[in-house]
Amino acid sequence: MTAFLFVTDLDNTLIGDDAALKELNQHLEQHRQEHGTKIVYSTGRSPALYRKLTREKSLLSPDALITSVGTEICFDPQEEIVDQEWADVLSQGWNRDAVVAIAAHYSDLVPQPDTEQRPFKASYVLSEEISSELLPRLESSLKEKGLDVKVIYSGGQDLDILPQKGDKGLALQFLRQKWDMDATKTVVCGDSGNDIALFSAGEERGIIVGNARPELRQWYEENKKDYHYFAQAHYADGILEGLYHFGFLA
Repeated sequence: MTAFLFVTDLDNTLIGDDAALKELNQHLEQHRQEHGTKIVYSTGRSPALYRKLTREKSLLSPDALITSVGTEICFDPQEEIVDQEWADVLSQGWNRDAVVAIAAHYSDLVPQPDTEQRPFKASYVLSEEISSELLPRLESSLKEKGLDVKVIYSGGQDLDILPQKGDKGLALQFLRQKWDMDATKTVVCGDSGNDIALFSAGEERGIIVGNARPELRQWYEENKKDYHYFAQAHYADGILEGLYHFGFLA
């Protein structure tokens, strides 16, 4: 067994089955101690909501934390110091005020709480019923204003507008290069739309948990690769299933 880079979404991927989470934590911590495996959480949550989750669930301390849908990276979650190198990448061409001004024209976009509004992320709640009609209009408005941004809709309600160079997958690539970890020694895990960026970043081994949202299921069916695995089991149990499938655990 050798070191690998383990990257996972939190809500409804790592989190959802406490017994399975405990078992997975034991395997991962042992692997980290014996082989130097690195553990990364990649979440849509803000740092504040991540801290809240750590008080509710038994999570291992990660080697790096990707928050706010890939727009913030922290190498020491205890200190909560955002990596400036990654922030510099995202700041190029980003105009958050202009993004918010355009979004304000759409009354169906309900701003998420202040804690979820981040320097490189404008976040809203959008009902699934009208999303297919509103999203193309929003993207067109942003483009007309010359804003090179990325619109990510996930979980049937969460809408995030990010810099073009920011998402979970690009943040993963940044870490992988920083740590010189090969794609074949990297595994990513997720359940929803904002995790598609993790699975489409490169040839990293991907585990889609059995309880995945419809948007990720559809993407998987349309983009099948032999290095992507759709687990039968749910939550952390599905991650374990995938780790055994790819041979990261034996």
